[in-house]
Amino acid sequence: MEDRLATGSHDLPVSAALAASMTRDWAPPRPPAPARLPVAAHAARRRAALSERFPGERLVLPAGTPKARSNDCDYRYRPHTAYAHLTGDTAADTGPGAVLVLEPSASGHDAVLYRRPPSARGDDGFFRDRRDGEFWVGPREPLAVTESRLGIDCAPRGDLAGALRAGGPARVLRGADPDVDAAVPVKDPELDRELAAAAAELRLVKDAWELAELQSAVDHTSRGFTEVAAALPGLVARPRGERWVEGTFDRVARAEGNGTGYDTIAASGAHACVLHWTRNDGVLRMGDMLLLDAGVETDTLYTADVTRTLPVSGWFTPRQRQVYDLVYHAQEAGLAAVRPGRSFREFHIAAMRVIAEGLEEWGVLRSAEEALESGTYRRYTLCSSGHMLGMDVHDCAKARASQYLDGVLRPGHVLTVEPGLYLQPDDLTLPPELRGIGVRIEDDVVVTETGARLMSAGLPRHPAEIEAWMGGLA
Repeated sequence: MEDRLATGSHDLPVSAALAASMTRDWAPPRPPAPARLPVAAHAARRRAALSERFPGERLVLPAGTPKARSNDCDYRYRPHTAYAHLTGDTAADTGPGAVLVLEPSASGHDAVLYRRPPSARGDDGFFRDRRDGEFWVGPREPLAVTESRLGIDCAPRGDLAGALRAGGPARVLRGADPDVDAAVPVKDPELDRELAAAAAELRLVKDAWELAELQSAVDHTSRGFTEVAAALPGLVARPRGERWVEGTFDRVARAEGNGTGYDTIAASGAHACVLHWTRNDGVLRMGDMLLLDAGVETDTLYTADVTRTLPVSGWFTPRQRQVYDLVYHAQEAGLAAVRPGRSFREFHIAAMRVIAEGLEEWGVLRSAEEALESGTYRRYTLCSSGHMLGMDVHDCAKARASQYLDGVLRPGHVLTVEPGLYLQPDDLTLPPELRGIGVRIEDDVVVTETGARLMSAGLPRHPAEIEAWMGGLA
């Protein structure tokens, strides 16, 4: 009995009398009246598109299993993005261990979702299993309710092994569920990679429902940034002030959404020169700037990704303004290059030309043209100036380069434009007065039929607007 249950080393023994008591005298469950989710129709179209890519082939896409944080404590569960996108299933109680199987049929594919049913009160797992038992993690909805909400046939997770044995070869989304990986031997790794790429490419162009979810994520994120900016005067000189910033934003993210879409970067002073500073253990000081890179993830798992670099005092110093202005103009050039029919790389190239020419004007680079050709300008701005955005902060990462990095922008693409300058505090190629200044400005953009729309336009970007905004909040 113990072997099949996830129990802790400190769990008390269960007597026969307690076990007998716990498995009787429970009222019958009252499942909620199911209502079809708005995303269900969109998810059905996505499955149909995937079906067209692989006619006659079985496709297996797991939601994934919980991941241990330490010992018997798991991270908060989040289903695999491809599974969530193709099913619309983002509920914490239905996802863990679920598997979507697309069975080939005469009309394309029939979808079956295998997931754990509710715990039967006659089975002592419901109160002894701390990972799946409903006494520990809350009730799971009946399969019939899931079927109604998602518009997908459901079957108990225990039936999956037999179904996989009965069928022929399959393409599998690997790495999400070890049991599924073991149950379906790899026939050709390339077949599975093609499935992962196809699932990612389905997310490149967002439909109207997805765009609304992303706009909601951006709006929640804007409120989080406003809360942080209003709190800054009270956070100066606090121990680990960066974590107060992180906590302020995370509170909004958890109250208004599922949480943050990625670890918040709250980088003050020279910490802003570290591209992915998530230690967030520094002090906020007057005269420094705070680089805040954060995004709220909605309950439907769509995330924003916004960065603002704010003067802690509310006012930029002349040197800070000099660096900020250059990044701002680089972003303006990048945003102007986001248009349907333009190459994905073009907005980055446009932004980097402005950066290189500015560094030449400052005397940091001898020649902007030479630095752009050789790539040496990247010493001061290492990373790319943007990426696709959606259910993952770096969305569609498994898409083929021809469809993404080397592709062409299309209406419905959502991406970030985020040039930055990271002038390291120990960089001897820089004049001392510029060392230790880091600035990034990042906004979320949707490509339209005629151009592009700035989804995060509600947050000020221009330095004068930022100073007026922060002054009003104070």
